[in-house]
Amino acid sequence: MKKYIIHNYLRWMLLLTVLFLSVLTGCKKFLDVDRQGSYTADDYPYPGGSGPYDQFIFGAYNDLRSYNVHADGFIVATSIRSDDADKGSTPSDGGTDVITMDNFPVTPSNGRCNSLWTGYYGLINKCNSAIANIDTNATIVASDAIKLQSKAEVRFLRGYAYFMLVRLFGGVPKIDTVYKDVASTPLQDRSPVAEIYAFIEEDLNFAKNNLPAEWDRSKFPGRITKGAAEGMLAKVYLTQKKWAQAMTEAQSVMNSGQYDLSVSYNTVFSEEGENSKESVFEVQATASPTVREANGVQYASIQGVRGPNNWNLGWGWNSPSVFLVNAYEPGDPRKNRTIFFASTAAATNTSIFGETTPIYPTQVPNERYNQKVLGNPSLRNSISRGCWWMNVRILRYADVVLMFAEAANELGGEGNIAAARTALNSVRARARQGAAAGVLPDVTATTQEELRTAIRHERRIELAMEHDRFFDLVRWGIAAEALNASGKPNFSDARDVLLPIPQTQRDLNGKLTQNPGY
Repeated sequence: MKKYIIHNYLRWMLLLTVLFLSVLTGCKKFLDVDRQGSYTADDYPYPGGSGPYDQFIFGAYNDLRSYNVHADGFIVATSIRSDDADKGSTPSDGGTDVITMDNFPVTPSNGRCNSLWTGYYGLINKCNSAIANIDTNATIVASDAIKLQSKAEVRFLRGYAYFMLVRLFGGVPKIDTVYKDVASTPLQDRSPVAEIYAFIEEDLNFAKNNLPAEWDRSKFPGRITKGAAEGMLAKVYLTQKKWAQAMTEAQSVMNSGQYDLSVSYNTVFSEEGENSKESVFEVQATASPTVREANGVQYASIQGVRGPNNWNLGWGWNSPSVFLVNAYEPGDPRKNRTIFFASTAAATNTSIFGETTPIYPTQVPNERYNQKVLGNPSLRNSISRGCWWMNVRILRYADVVLMFAEAANELGGEGNIAAARTALNSVRARARQGAAAGVLPDVTATTQEELRTAIRHERRIELAMEHDRFFDLVRWGIAAEALNASGKPNFSDARDVLLPIPQTQRDLNGKLTQNPGY
């Protein structure tokens, strides 16, 4: 392993001043290959297989599975804060950190805020270190094309990390280099939001221009593609209300031929649905009876049913709210694929696998759990209850189609509105498969306002419990209205659309200013 002196922001994050980037081996999915770095300039199978810089690239990929990137704080900040979910579990579980994320206001001392900051800057550091090696490592012989493609992978990941940070905290320090030592590392103030978004766009545009349309999925499912960069760019543009650019990027993904809606909604969230034609970007995880957690992610375990015996699957956090339950149209099959309903004295329910669910309130503390993270019972019995092998879906094709619909509708004009309606109805057509006649009929709205309402509803239902709802409410400007109406009266638009800058970071870096209201 090669040692790197890391960035000054780790001073702010209370991490060590030295990181070790590890070559990752032993995982299925995209890491299930020979040990990286063993190829010579003459025999490595690139680009159809792996490449000489993977020993650095995989360090960044590995951080996607970090507890502070896509587990605890991620679930709390992106889902539990929304009107689609409640903290769940017992009233005191999670302590003040999680309870205030659910009910507001969050305080600058909140540990989850600090863990998100350190987690995403840790990922950024891995990306910056990988880029530095691609640019300067003289021991590796590679063509310019290989260098560009390798940098494109990590620049996508860096762009994604900054996109998460800017939506969570607003302006943040822009770190794009690796300093040789701590003494030479200056403290930095927060960059303006517009500057961070410009940097994100630059990274993602570089990625889309230099990534392949596809990898060999049998060898490397889950590696970043051109479509992933375009899809993420669409969301970045949509967040900024750059409707024309968002529509263009989403349409490019739709026209690529790499993705479609052929996978049933029931299958998308199963182990069989991982890295399918629906998958644009998802975090790879795996587990086995002998390696139960080291190559996985704690994402599903945190949300797993908190119950007795065979139903002891996790913490029970991120419970679907009654407001989400009531938002479904009658007969929508997505409701039962998304929400795990506990049994009651009056009614016996079953899971998606046909199991009789535990009884509320005598056996489980909540009536509802997230069914999208519920692993197959055979694997729960043979590997572990925590389902650490479940991938995390970050960007699905249906999301891209709905982004296209929203952007087209917001641009307006008869042609764009018709295209938006067609895209919207393609998602509904997939959703109603197997349902009774008349369920989820095509939307026939012809005005921009009516179609806007229909698209926003569809995003909520199609992407329920998938970490978009809070950000959607904020960018639509209706967060206070929705959250106050869902039993979260403490939410304030003037304060709570952003998290506070962690006090720990401000103590380490006096240049960091606080967000309004904290």
